[in-house]
Amino acid sequence: MLMRMYGRIEAFFAEKAGKLISSEDGVGVVEVILILLVLVGLVIIFKEQIVGIAKSIFSNISNQVNTI
Repeated sequence: MLMRMYGRIEAFFAEKAGKLISSEDGVGVVEVILILLVLVGLVIIFKEQIVGIAKSIFSNISNQVNTI
């Protein structure tokens, strides 16, 4: 009985893996990875400006909390 369940599970995953390999959904994954790489590159390039903006925002929040 346990071997039959194992066989069914194995067949299920084999079927899903085959559909995944043969489908063109991988194109979307590549696009998402490329977009993430571009975003990481922009963060690296503009790191100092981003840190400065974040510090000023948190400083303003701190000052406003202290005035309440």
